[in-house]
Amino acid sequence: MLNPDQGPQDFEIVATEQRGVNRRTLATTDHAATPFKVMIDPKMRMDLRRALIDLIDYHDEALAEHFADGKLALDSYKEYIELFARSLKETMESREGVSYLLRSVGFDVPQNEINLEPELRWKKGPGAFGPSLL
Repeated sequence: MLNPDQGPQDFEIVATEQRGVNRRTLATTDHAATPFKVMIDPKMRMDLRRALIDLIDYHDEALAEHFADGKLALDSYKEYIELFARSLKETMESREGVSYLLRSVGFDVPQNEINLEPELRWKKGPGAFGPSLL
């Protein structure tokens, strides 16, 4: 809770709603926001990173195997990187790729319910990057 005598704070301690859990979490304070907090679970973020690393390894191994078997012609490392990026992009733009990530963090969402073009809803003020996340 914000103490008016202390001035604005960057973080506040938010207690978990689960019984029997004694963990506290740091949350960014946004006084213009709704009273509901959106928390990104650190375990979920780690699981997502692990899934992405596994996916990168899978694509790398598949391309290397296709090249070693003579099924894929490559003229340069540049071309390999371009094909690698294309392969990842095609996977992440597919319902199967997004479904894999969702399952990796414990969500079982039917593929027909996956939104492949979620809207970026930037809050007003500094920090918005425009139509992209980059």
